[in-house]
Amino acid sequence: MKISPTVLAWIYVLMGVLFIYLAVETAETTIWNFGTIVFAVIAAVDFGVAIRLFTVNQAMKKSK
Repeated sequence: MKISPTVLAWIYVLMGVLFIYLAVETAETTIWNFGTIVFAVIAAVDFGVAIRLFTVNQAMKKSK
């Protein structure tokens, strides 16, 4: 069974939102601690992958 790129993209968007939430929760007095930065970087990567999957889906639709 194949999973469409759109479904995978939405999963990555949800994971990005989760990691942003975790980053906000781990921020204590400042955002410049290790945990907050790690969660923010992971969220940025997740959003980047989601954008790439949305563009792949559009390219697949155009090629049909």
